[in-house]
Amino acid sequence: MKEIELRLIAELMKNSRRSDRELAKALRVSQPTVTRTRCRLEKEGYLREYTVIPDFVKLGFQLASFVLVKVKHGFSKAELEKAQQIRLRNMASEGAPNEIVLFNRGIGEGYGAVLVSFHKSYSDYTQLVRKIRESPFVDTSDTLSFIVDLNDKIQYRHFTFSTLAEYLLTMLK
Repeated sequence: MKEIELRLIAELMKNSRRSDRELAKALRVSQPTVTRTRCRLEKEGYLREYTVIPDFVKLGFQLASFVLVKVKHGFSKAELEKAQQIRLRNMASEGAPNEIVLFNRGIGEGYGAVLVSFHKSYSDYTQLVRKIRESPFVDTSDTLSFIVDLNDKIQYRHFTFSTLAEYLLTMLK
């Protein structure tokens, strides 16, 4: 990856609302260079979406959860797609919001997948865990949860991509 591409991605991670003109000024390159580079990064899939990180508490969320699950057979790509289709059908029929923001395979401590989700109450969280345990792909004998109280006054680092952007820039040195 070229230096300008990495620097542009880092700047967009810090604040994706800036215009190409503002980004060009920050990067000390021309605006057409930024526009061309950004368009290429979008086309090649380096930039998947532009979004904001809201204050989840102000939106009514009280908890964030990280749930580790053991999968029965591991998730092949086909099984993962089947699980996603089942989840989409269930969510559509129940009219429930999709509280899961990350669901991926992984490895560690004998678990095979992780879910990250946001909840308005502990009751909402327990409903999600019940649904997870009802999944045909989950080993119902073992899940592990870590729950974060979003109202906790002591937070060591807020959820942001700015710090990751700064880390990316260290790769240039």
